[in-house]
Amino acid sequence: MKARFLAVAVLLGLCSLSSIAQEKKSFTLEDLNFGGTNYRNMIPKTQYHAWWGDELVRLDVEKCYLVDKKTGKETLLLDTAQVNGIKQFQKKNERSFVKDNNFYVVGNQGDTIQLTTDGSREIVYGQSVHRSEFGISKGMFWSPDGQRLAFYRMDQSKVADYPQVNIKARSAAYEPDKYPMAGEQSHDVTIGIYDLQTGKTIYLETPKSNDTKQLPASGEMDGKAVYFTNVAWSPDSKTIYVFELNRDQNDCRLVSYDAEKGHRLQELDRETSTKYVEPMHPITFLPWYSSKFLFQSQRDGYRHLYLYDLKKGRSTQLTSGKWVVMELMGFNEKAKSVIIASNEISPIQRNLFAVDVKSGRRTLLDNGRGYHSGELSASGQWLRDSYSEPDVPRVIAVTNTQKPSPKTLFTAENPWKDYNVPEYSCGKLKTADGQTDLYYRMVKPVDFDPTKKYPTVIYVYGGPHAHNVDARWHYGSRSWETYMAQKGYLLFILDNRGSENRGRDFEQATFRRLGQVETEDQMQGVKFLQSLPYVDADRIGVHGWSYGGFMTITMMTRHPEIFKVGVAGGPVIDWKWYEVMYGERYMDTPQQNPEGYKEASLIEQAKNLKGKLQIITGYNDDTVVPQHCLSFIYECNKVGTQPDFYVYPLEGHNMRGHQSVHLHERITQYFEDFLK
Repeated sequence: MKARFLAVAVLLGLCSLSSIAQEKKSFTLEDLNFGGTNYRNMIPKTQYHAWWGDELVRLDVEKCYLVDKKTGKETLLLDTAQVNGIKQFQKKNERSFVKDNNFYVVGNQGDTIQLTTDGSREIVYGQSVHRSEFGISKGMFWSPDGQRLAFYRMDQSKVADYPQVNIKARSAAYEPDKYPMAGEQSHDVTIGIYDLQTGKTIYLETPKSNDTKQLPASGEMDGKAVYFTNVAWSPDSKTIYVFELNRDQNDCRLVSYDAEKGHRLQELDRETSTKYVEPMHPITFLPWYSSKFLFQSQRDGYRHLYLYDLKKGRSTQLTSGKWVVMELMGFNEKAKSVIIASNEISPIQRNLFAVDVKSGRRTLLDNGRGYHSGELSASGQWLRDSYSEPDVPRVIAVTNTQKPSPKTLFTAENPWKDYNVPEYSCGKLKTADGQTDLYYRMVKPVDFDPTKKYPTVIYVYGGPHAHNVDARWHYGSRSWETYMAQKGYLLFILDNRGSENRGRDFEQATFRRLGQVETEDQMQGVKFLQSLPYVDADRIGVHGWSYGGFMTITMMTRHPEIFKVGVAGGPVIDWKWYEVMYGERYMDTPQQNPEGYKEASLIEQAKNLKGKLQIITGYNDDTVVPQHCLSFIYECNKVGTQPDFYVYPLEGHNMRGHQSVHLHERITQYFEDFLK
C-alpha cells in the first residue's frame, strides 16, 4: 500500500512540475510597445562595437575591449578612467551650428564667426530643405580638407502658414508651421559656400526656382530646377556636385560647380521619365581614383550603381539585374571593390556583397539568409555584420570582405522564450492580373485551432519608401500584432504595389492614382483570407497609420461590405492638403491632375462609410495636418455617416514615449469592442 501511495505521489508531482514547466507568460503593452516600461527587456540583446581603423572594439558601459576578428577573443583595452584622460578632438561637423536661425562656424583658430544676420522663420540656414525629401537629412556639408563649408539657405517667405495652436499657453497661442501644399507656392533654395581661409561666402549659380503664383492648369512645368539635392564634394575640395530636379520631378540633372567662384561647370548626367525621377543619394568617389565616382539610378527599372569617368565624360553600369541596391556601404580600397547591401537573393532579404569595380563580379559576404546590416572598418577590409532571420533574434559576426569567412561574435537569446507566442509565417500571392508576386506576413492567434473561425485584422501601410514584410525576426512583425494574436485575432500584412525595393515599375504603378492600385492588391489579400476556413469573413478589420490611415479609410469606403471595423491614424484625406515635394511627385499638382485628385479624395467617399471607423490624430500634426481629419468628419456630418474621432493634444504625426502605449490600448480596445 505504501509503495502504491508513493508511486501515485511521485506521478502527481511529476505532472505538477510538467504543468508548471509548460506555463507561459502573457504579454502586456508595457512589454511590447516601444513606449512601454518593460520594452527594453523584451527586445533581443545586442553588443555595441566601433571600428578604430581596422581594429574592432567592443564598447561596454565602463570598459572597452579589443576583439580578435579571427577568433572572437576579447582583451581589455581601456576603462573609464583612461578614456576620460584622452583629449577629445573637435569633429568637422561640430564646427558649424545654427543659433536663433542664424548660421555660425568655428574658424581655424577656434574663434566663432557669425556668417548670417537675416536668419528667421522665413529665412532658414544650414538645415535640411525640401521637407527632408530626396534623402536629405542635413543642411551643412564640409569639404574633405575641412576648409570650405557648403550649406543650404531656404527662403520660406512665400510659403503659407498652417495655423497650429499651442494649448499649453494661458490663452491658447498661435504657433504656425510653414507648410507648402501641393500646387501652391513652395520655398526657394540656394547653396552657399563659406571659405575659412578667405572669410568669404559665395553662392552657387544654380537655376532660379519656379516663381509663379498661378501654376499651369495642365501640361509640363517650365522645366527649371527647384530641388537641389544630395550635395557632394570632389576629393580635392574644389568642386561641388548637385542633383537638380524640376518641380514636375521628371527631369533630373547631375551638375558640377566651381567651389571657389560658384560658377556652373557642366551637366554630367541627365535622367528623364514620363512619371518621376528620385535622386536619393549623393555621388561617391572611388577612394583610389579621384576622377571616377559612383551614382545610383533606377533608369533600367531597378536601383543600381553606375560608374562615371570624369576623363571620358560618360558612365557605365556596374550592377544589374531584377533586384535593388539597397545601400552603398563603402569600399575595400586594397581589393578595388565596393561593398553593398541588396535583395538579390530574395525580394524580402537584405544581404551584403563585395562588387569588383572592374568586372562587376559580386561576392556574398554573409550567410545568404535573413536581413543584414553592416559596418565597414576604415580600410573596408573588415565588416561587422548584424543580422536576424525569421527564427533568429540577433547575431553579430565579423568577416573579411576579400576572403569572406564570417566569425560569430554574439548570439542573442530569445527574449520571448518564456511567453506564449503566435505562429509567424510568410507567403506570396499574385496581383489580380496574375503577373506580379506580392509578399505577405500572417500572424496566427496564440493557441491556434484550425477548426475555429477567427476575427482578422489587416494591418496596412501601402505607400512608397516603406515595406512591412521581410526576412528578419518574425518576418518583421510589429509587436502590436503579437499582442492582438494573444487576444485571439489573426493578423495579415501585405506589401502591395507602390511599396519599396521591388523596382521602378512596381513602385510607380500608383502614379497619379494613389490609393487605387494599392487597394486592388489589398483586396487580393482579402480574397485569399476569405478562402481560409479559419478566417471569419464577417469579422474583418483594417488598421494603418499615415499612408496606412489613408489606405484604411479608402478600403473601408470603397469596400464597405467587407470591412466591419477600422482604425485610421493620421490619415491623408485629400492629397491637395499634403506637401508639395511628396504629393506632386506621385500625383502631379491638383491643377495638372484634377481627376486623379478627385478619384483619390476620401471626402468624396465619406457617404459610403458603413462599418465602425475610429480616426486618431495628433492635434499638432505637422506632417498630415489636422485639416485632413477635420474635413472628413465635417463631410461625414453632412452626409450622415458616423465615424469616431480621438486626438492627442500637443502630439505630432506619431505618438511619443508612453503616449504610444495609450494609443495602442485605444486601438486594441476599438477592435475588442466592435470586431471581437
